[in-house]
Amino acid sequence: MQKLNFPTYSFRFKNSENKTYIFDVIRKKFLVFTPEEWVRQHVLQFFIHQHKYPVSFINVEKSVKVNGTSKRYDIVVYRKDGSIFLLVECKAPEVTITQQTFDQIARYNLTLNASYLMVTNGINHYFCQMDFQNEKYLFLTDLPKFEVPNP
Repeated sequence: MQKLNFPTYSFRFKNSENKTYIFDVIRKKFLVFTPEEWVRQHVLQFFIHQHKYPVSFINVEKSVKVNGTSKRYDIVVYRKDGSIFLLVECKAPEVTITQQTFDQIARYNLTLNASYLMVTNGINHYFCQMDFQNEKYLFLTDLPKFEVPNP
């Protein structure tokens, strides 16, 4: 397992039929252990432990229609009102983050309208805040705390 640019977390693994599986705390099931899944599971732990994003507001690998084509996003964090707070695109560590990666998440966000974006390969993390009015994204050094509405 490659060391990623995240704090150290503990994960559950199992082996079956010559394959290794890692447990996903959001989907509550074991998934085939791939380099991209290794990154995705670190991002989930990062959100839960470092950013205190509520587990019940996190969704993983769901279908979304983009220009009439069915695509799958990696991770979404919702707000209490059901709008999307954050959209995440995960790549395997050996995949270089390029403009194409940002174009991919931007296409998904045309449908999802997330306020924040994160692109990561586990080594390099990029955080952006959407500026819908000027049709651009602003790079940040970290993600904001989860938005808790005032009572």
